[in-house]
Amino acid sequence: MNTFADSLWTALSLVVSFDPALWVVVGRSLAVSASACLVAGGVGLVLGAWLGTARFRGRELVLTLLNTWLAVPSVVVGLVVYLLLSRTGPMGFLGWLFSFKAMVLAQAILVLPVVTALVRQVVADAERQHGEQLTSLGARPLLRCLLLAWDERYTLLTVAITAFGRAISEVGAVMIVGGNIDGFTRVMTTAIALETSKGDLPLALGLGLVLLAVMLLLNALVSALRRWRERGAPASSPADLGAGWIA
Repeated sequence: MNTFADSLWTALSLVVSFDPALWVVVGRSLAVSASACLVAGGVGLVLGAWLGTARFRGRELVLTLLNTWLAVPSVVVGLVVYLLLSRTGPMGFLGWLFSFKAMVLAQAILVLPVVTALVRQVVADAERQHGEQLTSLGARPLLRCLLLAWDERYTLLTVAITAFGRAISEVGAVMIVGGNIDGFTRVMTTAIALETSKGDLPLALGLGLVLLAVMLLLNALVSALRRWRERGAPASSPADLGAGWIA
């Protein structure tokens, strides 16, 4: 118990004293995950909104593949990206293996199905409530999915938080494609795994505390936005927005 208490106290000291060894890793981890979420979030938002309203032959097969993609282990994604970026791989000419870009690519591939599936569900639920009204106003599927996504923008912030949490907590894929190189590709999760195996518990605990604090802050921001929206004027319905656009 004393060892844990001592390690925790040392970890807190590292955090509040802005220890360079800790905060450099934190900054790199945040940069990798934020970049991956921006890439995957943009693509996943469009794909998810479209899948939420579109009806086409083979749609159920696409949704089945999407749900399967959600369950793919991160180490498998890391292995596939490694093979793609290796010297003999089809993307080897890029020279991205064991680099910042490789980790962003791996995390983006992991985050993309999460964003797509959650956005599709949100838009599909909104479609069941307001889709007929928008269709009666003459809104085509593309405009309809954009209007529904915009109306549910506050809910989609939760999707963004979930995607960021998925990215920043990932270990296997970034370990494989990044190599956990000190000063270059070491991020919080890989550093925690390494420092724990080395017995450097204070640094591992410090990184874990920062990771928890980041997620707590993001969730607090989303909650604050929701409360602000509830206290403000009621938002326009998708049908109202659609009438304005179509007019």
